[in-house]
Amino acid sequence: MNPKIINSNTDALFKAILTLKTVEECYSFFDDLCTVPEIKAMAQRYVVAKMLSEGEIYNEIVKETGASTATISRVNRSLNYGSDGYTLTFQRLKEENK
Repeated sequence: MNPKIINSNTDALFKAILTLKTVEECYSFFDDLCTVPEIKAMAQRYVVAKMLSEGEIYNEIVKETGASTATISRVNRSLNYGSDGYTLTFQRLKEENK
């Protein structure tokens, strides 16, 4: 976990997110919380992470997502040296879809 983000405000935000129960509730909450470009950027990074985890190459990811190579590289660093948050969600969604 990144100690730079740990504080009571972040705790409150994450606890609020954990109360959401449906995709529709997430749309409502994040629409209120973030700008459209912020939501699109987060969604794009998540898709890039998924594609990288599945072994896709940068050129294919750029073509499919429109993400810059800088974004892809940043996401790849998170996958390799981050807190394993992406990996945790990939595993849980895979189990859910069984």
